[in-house]
Amino acid sequence: MTLRSKMGTAMLAALLPIATGIAIAQGGEDARITADAHKALEHKRFANVSVAVHGSEVVLTGSVKDYADKQQADDRIHHVHGVRGVDNEIRVGGNEHFEDAVLRDKLAKQLATYRVGYGTNAFNAINLGVHDGVVTISGTVYGPTDKSDAIGIISHTPGVRDVIDDLEVAPLSPNDDQLRLRLARAIYGAPTLQRYAMDPANPIRITVINGNVTLSGVVDSKADRDVAGIKANGVPGVFKVTNNIQVAGNGRSGM
Repeated sequence: MTLRSKMGTAMLAALLPIATGIAIAQGGEDARITADAHKALEHKRFANVSVAVHGSEVVLTGSVKDYADKQQADDRIHHVHGVRGVDNEIRVGGNEHFEDAVLRDKLAKQLATYRVGYGTNAFNAINLGVHDGVVTISGTVYGPTDKSDAIGIISHTPGVRDVIDDLEVAPLSPNDDQLRLRLARAIYGAPTLQRYAMDPANPIRITVINGNVTLSGVVDSKADRDVAGIKANGVPGVFKVTNNIQVAGNGRSGM
């Protein structure tokens, strides 16, 4: 055996215990993460969820009743010590199934009224799209709480398989807050538009970002749409008004 061969054999012999120790340690860490992951999912909601650990990565498979449970499982595993990534392949599949149009209408109705009594409902303009149970939510809402509430409602609704969140939160601005109040008074205070203030869904939506105003929603006539635009343009401090209000019967894309 040559000197080089002897040295190579000696190095291999020296490194083997180290490699074995690393493998044992890794195996022990995988076992620990697996045990902690199963403990994190100790709830009947996750009875059909399986966990596979590959180093610091965790793969979740199986099924849950609704999308909120899928997200909750993901969140719980992310909080397990040592987990650096989660591949969430959980299927959402309850016993209820809705056609996309039916599911969208159901969600639209819930989102249109969920902030009743909190005073910000007229300032949330939300759009929904549903395809094969996957919900895309977009538009602009008044604050972070409005966004989290909207996502929460969608996530807990049977039939929703996944959620694509394109919903924006309007920037914090005292000036815009004052404009929102003045715009609401001007628009809903108009005699021909007062009846819309009685609708808990507030069909006329008012979005304000840096003094730029966008009106959306649905009204009964073109005359009502025009009055809302005129009233908004007459409010001091408004830079620009974009009137996207639709007339009932001419199509509806938001709420």
